[in-house]
Amino acid sequence: MNRNTAEKRVRHLSKEIEQHNDRYYNLDQPTISDREYDDLLKELIQLENEYPELKDINSPTQRVGIKVPSGTKTVRHKEKMYSLDNTYSVDELKDWHRRVLKGVKEKSVEYTVELKIDGISAALTYENGVLVLGATRGDGTTGEDVTHNLRTIRSVPLKLKNLDKKVPRLLEVRGEVYMNIGAFKQLNLQRKKDGEVVFANPRNATSGSVKLLDSRVTARRNLSCYIHSFGVIAGYPDFKTHWDFLQKVQDWGFQVDQNKRLCKTLDEVIAYCEEFQKKRDSIPYEVDGVVIKVNSLAQQKQLGATLKSPRWAVAFKFPAHQVTTTVKDIKVQVGRTGVLTPVAELEPVECGGVTISRSTLHNFEEVERLGIQKGDRVLVERAGDVIPKVIKVVEPSGGKRKTFKIPAVCPECQGAIVKLKSDEVAYRCQNLNCPAKLEKTIIHFASRGAMDIEGLGESVVKQLLQQNLVKDAADIYFLKKEDLLPLELFAEKKAENLLNAIEDSKKQPLSRFVFGLGIANVGEKAAYIMAQQFGSIDKLAAVSVEDLTDIHEIGEVIAESVTTFFKQSSTKKLIAKFQKAGLSMMEAVRPKAAGLLQGKKFVFTGELDNISRTDAGQMVKNLGGEVVSSVSKKTDYVVAGKSPGSKYQKAVDLKVKILDQQKFQELINEFS
Repeated sequence: MNRNTAEKRVRHLSKEIEQHNDRYYNLDQPTISDREYDDLLKELIQLENEYPELKDINSPTQRVGIKVPSGTKTVRHKEKMYSLDNTYSVDELKDWHRRVLKGVKEKSVEYTVELKIDGISAALTYENGVLVLGATRGDGTTGEDVTHNLRTIRSVPLKLKNLDKKVPRLLEVRGEVYMNIGAFKQLNLQRKKDGEVVFANPRNATSGSVKLLDSRVTARRNLSCYIHSFGVIAGYPDFKTHWDFLQKVQDWGFQVDQNKRLCKTLDEVIAYCEEFQKKRDSIPYEVDGVVIKVNSLAQQKQLGATLKSPRWAVAFKFPAHQVTTTVKDIKVQVGRTGVLTPVAELEPVECGGVTISRSTLHNFEEVERLGIQKGDRVLVERAGDVIPKVIKVVEPSGGKRKTFKIPAVCPECQGAIVKLKSDEVAYRCQNLNCPAKLEKTIIHFASRGAMDIEGLGESVVKQLLQQNLVKDAADIYFLKKEDLLPLELFAEKKAENLLNAIEDSKKQPLSRFVFGLGIANVGEKAAYIMAQQFGSIDKLAAVSVEDLTDIHEIGEVIAESVTTFFKQSSTKKLIAKFQKAGLSMMEAVRPKAAGLLQGKKFVFTGELDNISRTDAGQMVKNLGGEVVSSVSKKTDYVVAGKSPGSKYQKAVDLKVKILDQQKFQELINEFS
């Protein structure tokens, strides 16, 4: 066979093999046997070995996998990958439906429903119809580059079908990577034979497989992928509905949930949920619920999203698997904000493929409601198939029943505990220096949304505490280079960088400082509102509950948390220590008339010079504007720095006004 003949045969085989992949995985209509398929693949591998120049990165042979160098490469998602809010009952689903109707100001809404597969989320990016990137969800903003592994999944098209017709210039689709129950059992059987640790459930097996460095191993694990949504579609006519999107991506070669359904009413949605709850055990892959989405994409935009979840979609979770076990003990843990939480230590028991040995009891009222004590046999379920939860006592222990006593003092530091009047259930340790709180408190204080001290992460904080170098958050401002150099991994340059970051953080505004203190119930927004109102830490520390509740956005719970916090002697000592260290703890208070950007929506994309996007966003907020994460027709300005992402193109397409950094600064200066 000469080269020209070989080239034609390679093209023919590649096309034929991908057609068979589509028939097998997407259409469930295979037309050849596994043996015949393997023979075609072997022939293609042989030809590519003889003529290496004919091998393409998206050849079907690349699905057998490769080994990549160690070191995880991260990628930033073009649009945020949100997680879903959950509902666990028809009543909760009805409540969500009412919120949707209110949000779109309509009497009825059309929904799409799809099974919620218990796998891991992934994003696939195609440029001009060719797969160029595959990534995990990660934290929703940044994920891991696992392209080498996702290429091995045969239900993932390496090139979109219908390339002779119009396809998007840029397409990012989101889906769920999963392992069939049959493939999972086969894998565990083989691992057991090989003396390897077996996986607890298909989801764990999938997660481990997707993150392997050697995708040749991944290729042997028979993963699948269902596409359920998109992040970006550029250079293609807009879809009107989610249902239209699901139909079209099948034409492009993707696998979607064949159990999907278009529902005209909420009653149809509920009927679907109840139907598949009964069918759950007959489905060949793990499902833990149903995903319900508003079908109209225009209505989805209208509803928008919270920081974590879209308002236009929700998950209806199926009842969890339940087991019984014995309570070995009840311990009390102390969290970052000082909340005392009772935790049941359990005799280890398997539930839904996971071994459970402890379960939160949430609060002391729940302990009283359950009437639970050491030695009881209890019914446990994995709430939402994730969090173990004690449902009830099924067999009380013998002997006299003893009521569980709420600790009189903090179990970690023996400090005083309080129960806020407006907080119905939570007891808190108020000692800022409680060792159980301190590590998480300092990590939070140094976090990006607070004092933004780069280099002061978990491992460094642990070392500082272990060496007794800090006893509270203020102590970090008194660290010296000679304190840091003996610590693990601290060389001269790293020590200098950390000390410089600590010094720079002294200039952070009051709003960031207050958020960094970790006051119960006080988030970034509340911290900013209070800082704008009072301007200095001294004024804020002296306010009354009435002063705070007079502010429209501040309620009684936040007001009581703040005043209780600042009344403590330990807080006063800590603030004095921060003042001694030279922290600003001031906020440039803008008069009401200065809100000249009131109602204006800004989106930032790309890298700005000499200023972070967080700080640039703060300038907008100071003038009454709003910073949003995605571009729409309602966006007023897109501020574009170096290497802007897809938001820039979307702004061009929607004819939204685009500002470079100089124009942005001029706008801010004009209104400041």
